Amino acid sequence: MRGELSPGTQLPSTAQLVTRYGAANATIQHALKALKDEGFLDSRVGKGVYVRDRQPFVIDATTYITPTPGRFHYQLLTVDTITPPADIIDGLRLAPGATAIVRTRILFHNEQPVELSTSYYPTEIAANTNLAKATKIRGGAPQALSDLGFPQRTFVDRISARPPTVEEAETLDLPDGTPVIRQLRVIYSDNERPVEASVLIKGTHLYELLYRQTTATEPR
Repeated sequence: MRGELSPGTQLPSTAQLVTRYGAANATIQHALKALKDEGFLDSRVGKGVYVRDRQPFVIDATTYITPTPGRFHYQLLTVDTITPPADIIDGLRLAPGATAIVRTRILFHNEQPVELSTSYYPTEIAANTNLAKATKIRGGAPQALSDLGFPQRTFVDRISARPPTVEEAETLDLPDGTPVIRQLRVIYSDNERPVEASVLIKGTHLYELLYRQTTATEPR
């Protein structure tokens, strides 16, 4: 964490670490496992243990990341019509018991899962449209909503951290004990009408969120 061992540096052998620190072999093994679980170390079969490159992968906090060959791509998991949870009902300003179209996807970067997203759209907007079909949408949800007359104008994020569910840990291939970033994002169209609410889940161990916002300054 202090940077004394640079990425790619090979650690001494277990026997050498036992001698250096005067610790039992089992203690050294537990320490190495903890560092691997935290994402600091990588094991290379037949070669040894190395310091992992922990430079954070920065993800732009945009409403949609355009797929690019060899870098970003989405995998659609499910499309369904459900009664959404309370925070989504509040975000979309739905009546109690109202339904929404929900699309669940995984975002990959260089074939590594980096985000699990669950996006909800009011049924009155999305029913019988591309948003309700179990297929990828050219241009993504922003294009589909724009075609329906609901262009995305602004979004509001609520960000928190918590332990992952078993499904999230498995889907995102998280190291043991890694918390997740939870973004609750509500996207608004014209007249501040909410048209999409998403829950975005990312591991905290390797990723940072980048926000860009233009600020207006008043003349003095």
